[in-house]
Amino acid sequence: MKSNSNLVIRGSGVVLVPYRPEHVLQYHSWMQDAMLQELTASEPLTLDEEYQMQKSWAEDPDKCTFILLDPAFPAAPGTVDRGGAMAGDVNFFLNDHDEPHTAEIEVMVAEPRSRCKGMAKEALTLFMAYATTLGVNKFRAKVGESNTPSLNLMRKLQFCEVSRSSIFKEVTLELPVVGASAERLAEVAAAMQTCTYDLQ
Repeated sequence: MKSNSNLVIRGSGVVLVPYRPEHVLQYHSWMQDAMLQELTASEPLTLDEEYQMQKSWAEDPDKCTFILLDPAFPAAPGTVDRGGAMAGDVNFFLNDHDEPHTAEIEVMVAEPRSRCKGMAKEALTLFMAYATTLGVNKFRAKVGESNTPSLNLMRKLQFCEVSRSSIFKEVTLELPVVGASAERLAEVAAAMQTCTYDLQ
């Protein structure tokens, strides 16, 4: 999505930066891991396919993604430090033709050293707040029924279960942006700290 192509969102424990070609090698390395493939319901891609996927994320108006940086660790040697080391990603798809303002949302903390310290929750909160400024009014998450940490995370964020698929062994949860959730995300969006990725 071009609207976030140069946007950096800073939180207290995570930094969200646009997915750029310089991130592809590390991302591709993560996605060779069988556990991450299973948790994200992903198929392994070749490196060339990964570069094409990055380009698609950058240009498709119905997709939005950020790379998560962990400010507790320095960027890898030889790379530009925009706030920490690569740790994962967060993204959404606008893929429901009947509900064009509903975003299917996903988060992945790929680096073991960055897990279990609230990064996924903060990243999702910041990301959802940003998404509401683009017109998203409902969030949907599809989580494997055995992925207890992700299910617990979504419930902490006030997502409610709406269906289960015995075929795909996944749970669908949703969060409409109304009432208290709308107020909370609006407050986060108003206080959000942003800057540009390409420093002048």
